[in-house]
Amino acid sequence: MCLSIPAKVEKIEDEIATVSVGGTQYEASLQMLDDVKVGDYILMHTGFAIQKLDAEEAAESLKTFQEFEEMNKMLDEEEKETGERIV
Repeated sequence: MCLSIPAKVEKIEDEIATVSVGGTQYEASLQMLDDVKVGDYILMHTGFAIQKLDAEEAAESLKTFQEFEEMNKMLDEEEKETGERIV
């Protein structure tokens, strides 16, 4: 399964964008997309911007990632309390 991450474009130099995901910055190649500007949201996969997103789509995707993170933390806590691995 492949995973792409929604990211906000913070800076562009040539065909490389500096993007932000959850406060962490990454670099993404813009070779596969046209007309990306600072402030746009992109889907990033393995260091490449593969699709532009509107702000609403990006917010929904990031909300889903946050929900998964919260669920994982809850499962980790349950494992610590019970000593059983939850799969």
